[in-house]
Amino acid sequence: MVNRLYFRQLLSGRDYAVGNPVATQMVNFTYLIGDWETREAVVIDPAYAVDDLLSVLADDGMRLTGALVTHHHPDHVGGEMFGFVLPGLPELLARVQVPVHVQRDEREWVWRTTGVSTTDLVGHDHDDVLDVGAVPVRLLHTPGHTPGSQCFLVDGRLVAGDTLFLEGCGRTDFPGGDPDAMYASLQQLAALPDDTVVYPGHFYSAQPSAPMSTVRSGNAVFRPRSVEQWRAFFGGG
Repeated sequence: MVNRLYFRQLLSGRDYAVGNPVATQMVNFTYLIGDWETREAVVIDPAYAVDDLLSVLADDGMRLTGALVTHHHPDHVGGEMFGFVLPGLPELLARVQVPVHVQRDEREWVWRTTGVSTTDLVGHDHDDVLDVGAVPVRLLHTPGHTPGSQCFLVDGRLVAGDTLFLEGCGRTDFPGGDPDAMYASLQQLAALPDDTVVYPGHFYSAQPSAPMSTVRSGNAVFRPRSVEQWRAFFGGG
């Protein structure tokens, strides 16, 4: 698989959406995953500058066949945030008509945030597998930051969205957030093999990625050993 896997991590404000102050401030990561042989690819969390992302794919000789969404927040899918209207899924679909793969519980949230047609949104369940060419992408439901947050596991790489950062995890005080669900999701991810490489949704750490063994040992969110300790850790118990 390593010879077929196409995998790119792109930082907003640096690799795309250069000069966009919101993109630069938010330091989002967008990911491109595909199959070098079939030249099919998907984009994870397209926001800010979809033409830039499509240009990267074109320069690499790849063809977009779908979009994957970690969760519905505008800095990941487009929509209104901080008084700004951010480009995202609507602009992407206006340029190329592809299915948008979301976790089933996030479908309505994505629709409300972006206004894209519900017919464009394909709802998935936990542990579904999406094949991009011959590259399987495993979809993991990881609620907590939002009800339908999901992570993507491909060839030993975990694209973790805002569920897990290298230092910390996603907030749970936004609408739809659930601290107890976040604890369960983090425990699920902690059980992945040590050599799984974590790729977060934001560049909030010194490095852009790290092995799960490093994240598990150094990230404070893994210190609580029970949901009760977790609640105390979050100041809610």
